[in-house]
Amino acid sequence: MPSHRLNPIQVTQMDVKTQILLPSLEAMIRDNNIEVPLLPEVANKAVTLAQNPDSDANQMAQLITGDQSLAGHVIRIANSAAYSPNASIVSLQQAIARLGMGLISEIAVAASIGTKMFHTPGYEQHIGYIWQHALASALWAKEISRRCRRNVETSFLCALLHSIGRPVTVQTILDLSQQKGLKVDPEEVLKVEENYHQKVAIQVLDTWEMPQLIHEVVQYFYDYKSAPNAQGQIANTLAAVAFATHMLKPEELSRQQLVEIDVLGDLNLYADEIEDLLGLSDQVKASMEVMSS
Repeated sequence: MPSHRLNPIQVTQMDVKTQILLPSLEAMIRDNNIEVPLLPEVANKAVTLAQNPDSDANQMAQLITGDQSLAGHVIRIANSAAYSPNASIVSLQQAIARLGMGLISEIAVAASIGTKMFHTPGYEQHIGYIWQHALASALWAKEISRRCRRNVETSFLCALLHSIGRPVTVQTILDLSQQKGLKVDPEEVLKVEENYHQKVAIQVLDTWEMPQLIHEVVQYFYDYKSAPNAQGQIANTLAAVAFATHMLKPEELSRQQLVEIDVLGDLNLYADEIEDLLGLSDQVKASMEVMSS
């Protein structure tokens, strides 16, 4: 399913081997037994610090310093042309002072979540695209939220995690097929992903102790007007997902199709504002490439 769709595909036909696996998958979901990749503790703490008005740059620097690989990654991104074209940053304190707590936490979370968390032999390209699309969506969500006067950091996180159930579902069905000695056709694996990724995502978010708002974004992603508290945030995420799809795969969502998506009107984004946003494509793409490298 292209990631920009606003309604899920209803899959009714699966082959016999896949149907053998589904009861086990459904039992795992029902009993909260999906094997969820561990989110590095630093990522969770970075989100908490960024959202706490009483925290400071020294606390963030101390947290990230505990992970030397992440610390080097943050400084490298902070020194990239996308973020600091005319500065040389040599310490985490400098990076945080220049880029801000919010952006540093985003870099930390994005660096902690990615294709390395998943072991999906034969599906590396598919999982890679899911991640690239999620990161692009997160960056677009920030730009859209600025125009809609919504919290930028929250919008980034909601969009980054909107599809987190997809790679976990793929990994789970591959593990089940191996346990039962069944070779499932790749097309069938993607059907399972399509049907179950939302339910799996809720368990991932529970395990990672993510804010309830993100749960609601995932739960009501295809029916955002029914969401009890997060209609605006889900609309923001849906718009970001559409912009990301257009940027990465314009053959799936053309410029004309993008501007006609109803959710943009619901966000009070009109033609001139949409054009202004589209003008940021190179900037978003540069940020995405730096953060995912």
